[in-house]
Amino acid sequence: MRICIVSLNALPALSEQHKHLYMGGAEVQLAQLAMALARQGHEVSVIVHDEKQTDGAVYEGVRTIKAFRPHAGLPFVRFVHPRWTGLWSAASRAGADVYLYSCSGMLLGLLAMFCRLKGKRLVYRVASDADCDLRTALVKSARDRWLYHYGLVRSDAVLVQSTSQQQMIEKNFGKNSIIVRGLIERPRSEAAGKAKDVDVLWIANLRPVKRPELFLELARLAPSLRFHMAGGAVPGEEKYYRQIEDEARHVPNLTFHGKVPFMDIGGLFDRTRLFANTSELEGFPNTFLQAWVRGIPVVTTFDPDGMVAREALGTTHADVRDMARSIDSLLQSPEAYAVKRSASLRHMGKLFDENDVLRPYLSALGGIAQASEAVGALRRATGRE
Repeated sequence: MRICIVSLNALPALSEQHKHLYMGGAEVQLAQLAMALARQGHEVSVIVHDEKQTDGAVYEGVRTIKAFRPHAGLPFVRFVHPRWTGLWSAASRAGADVYLYSCSGMLLGLLAMFCRLKGKRLVYRVASDADCDLRTALVKSARDRWLYHYGLVRSDAVLVQSTSQQQMIEKNFGKNSIIVRGLIERPRSEAAGKAKDVDVLWIANLRPVKRPELFLELARLAPSLRFHMAGGAVPGEEKYYRQIEDEARHVPNLTFHGKVPFMDIGGLFDRTRLFANTSELEGFPNTFLQAWVRGIPVVTTFDPDGMVAREALGTTHADVRDMARSIDSLLQSPEAYAVKRSASLRHMGKLFDENDVLRPYLSALGGIAQASEAVGALRRATGRE
């Protein structure tokens, strides 16, 4: 099957040389998906930003195709725009049967137009709860909201990460969807021997929706514990990043790492006892998977489908003071901690096996890829290609 994943910021999740570049959680998941599909013998390409890398460079069996420079043509004011033409050119060079895109935004609409024009099929993967409602989706203008809506409702399949997302997509867009889980790289064997010198770890790109200020408050409430914080600036949010960094430097029991590349972040997890999440909205955090695969319980304000509470994978909280009390209880009780740790490892083995995770992806991609091939054959027979 020929599959093209459009994930413009995914290069640092594929290439060691580019690991310092900006990337979010959705890009991590799509890069992991691309590599897993390539391991199974599929022809996989990923459309990424032009970072002056070689066009067509292959990483981990995945071919990368350059679209346009990260800031090409901003702001988007012309009808024919470098981002539009760059995306369509890259999609044409990919020559795929099916295209997959994630995250809200205008590019989904542009990709949907390309697929309809060329007789290709499109799969959209919801990245966050915010993507499930035009009122909360991270789109900057009425035009972008229209393009996002246009692309979503014309997608041949929609993938979501939770039943709550499934319900919102049905309610707000009238689309059925398929629930998929995330992929995560297993830790290296030598990681098990690392000293656990981080009591509580927080990792995310520093943006208001992640509420990093709550983690700073949490560290102040537990001065005897060792807190570590890692995360880079989001483009356009550099002032917010500097504010959080400055505040973090003044918390004595908190180590602020700044941006740590995804390829290096496993080293921090290997040293950690508990992982904290303070987000207001998420999809299904990659960091949860990175924690659970190592037997690290999570303490969180966000619980996708109630999974953390239901499966005893950590603790859930409405406020920071309650979270601080729970952290103290878990770290002071070896028995309680061991229960959460065992549940985390057992849960990863049960629900996040790579073959099981890939099955719904392959079902969706394979079904519409066959439809794409049939349409292509018809177009060739009628001289439309």
